Amino acid sequence: MTFEQKIRVVEGYAELGMLQDALAQLDELEPEHQDRLAILRMRIEIVLRKRDWQEALQLCLRSCSAHPGESSGYIHAAFCLHELGRTLEAKQTLLDGPAVLLDEPVYYYNLACYETVLGNLPQAKVYLRASFRLDKSFQELAKCDPDLQRIRDEL
Repeated sequence: MTFEQKIRVVEGYAELGMLQDALAQLDELEPEHQDRLAILRMRIEIVLRKRDWQEALQLCLRSCSAHPGESSGYIHAAFCLHELGRTLEAKQTLLDGPAVLLDEPVYYYNLACYETVLGNLPQAKVYLRASFRLDKSFQELAKCDPDLQRIRDEL
């Protein structure tokens, strides 16, 4: 089976919700493929769907190390930290990330969530407005996000 065929099998398992099978297929890939950005992203997405925050965090940190200029590892690592109750570390992870994050609406949105949870409401509103400017769809998401409950009436 070619590499591309193996990836399609992984995608099929993931689409069917067969997450363990998808991960098992990824595990069978040759070692030289394991740290490829696309493979790490697939693995992270699957583990996030399992809500295994600790394992996902380790994968995200591996992605950040292997691909320091890519935003996704930092965004997902911060999210995992937040889900693990380590919101201050989540915030710092984003702030310490690569400059490409500054172009991502989810960067500002997640910072708004973290600042709200941490009680920094004025700063949370600044970040939230920035996310809305970059992508108006975040306005709908913000209306039901439990992390933003403390500032929801001011949206």
